[in-house]
Amino acid sequence: MATATLTIDLDAIVANWRALDRLSGPEVQTAAVVKADAYGLGITRIARKLAQAGARRFFVAYAEEGAAIRQALGQGPQIAVLSGHMSGDTEMIHDLDLTPMLNSLDQITRHLEALPGHPFGVQLDTGMNRLGVELLEWQAVAPILIEAGPELLISHLACADEPDHPLNEAQLKTFHTMTDGTGLPRSLAATGGILLGPRYHFDLTRPGIGLFGGLPHETAHPAVTLSLPVIQTREVAPGETVGYGCTWVAESPAIIATVAGGYADGLPRTLSNIATLWDGDTPCPLVGRVSMDLITVDITHLPEVPRSLDILGPHQTVDALAEAGGTIGYEILTSLGPRHLRRYQERSQ
Repeated sequence: MATATLTIDLDAIVANWRALDRLSGPEVQTAAVVKADAYGLGITRIARKLAQAGARRFFVAYAEEGAAIRQALGQGPQIAVLSGHMSGDTEMIHDLDLTPMLNSLDQITRHLEALPGHPFGVQLDTGMNRLGVELLEWQAVAPILIEAGPELLISHLACADEPDHPLNEAQLKTFHTMTDGTGLPRSLAATGGILLGPRYHFDLTRPGIGLFGGLPHETAHPAVTLSLPVIQTREVAPGETVGYGCTWVAESPAIIATVAGGYADGLPRTLSNIATLWDGDTPCPLVGRVSMDLITVDITHLPEVPRSLDILGPHQTVDALAEAGGTIGYEILTSLGPRHLRRYQERSQ
């Protein structure tokens, strides 16, 4: 079989959620952000496992993602939609009991007119300038909205992964200005915000990347292993080149393994001649360019040809691989292609 195997450790994801729940504090509810198909790892299995662990609120980007969770979990858990109430979403929001986080005056009007009495939240822009109701708009509509009873007021930190960045304090101050005295539940912190400390926690935290072993949750349990099968090996003589563009030249006799995986599978071309794969505890350098379906790896130093090589695993986290490729762990995770065979590892039932 030439398909790579992506092993997803459900117990590690639960352990990471519980650790972030403890950091959030006993009086704070901990939700789970599972947008983008649970960061590329499979929203159905992961949402079920987190619900079993005690998560009662889930955040997704779009209403369509909420539909997948509702089908998996049934009625009960709240499913919040960060994109809000978009035109065309009304029927889905109503029928699946989704809770849109309203982002603009247009969305507020649409929701209150189309679904009066249906649960909603409000996202406030505290300085990120991406989504949310701005300060002056909020001051104008707050009395009406508070009377309508939103379930939650939320905002999002732009620089939470940089604890000393001045925007963190500025956004915290603005969030207090916009929400103090409302008497409504509030949420500001995702994974990075949780790690900033209790002042950022409010009533609900929303960990995402930290659930799946990514930074800035440095003590997180690794949650994924990606093993790429070896398709073929060949001996390469000194002076011969490997791959497109002749970017790697053998300086001595080498054994090169051609491995299934490429940029169509979420391995960016920026890993060319840089990344490392692993045979157990032994590192093996990627040589030549990453192509659409294949990469080539120098295994000259191995005692025998392995069946597969790991590019994600105990020796290389998503963030370490991302750093090698000049990107971030979020992009590596969410880009892992549909061709990978996903295998869920679960010790506890």
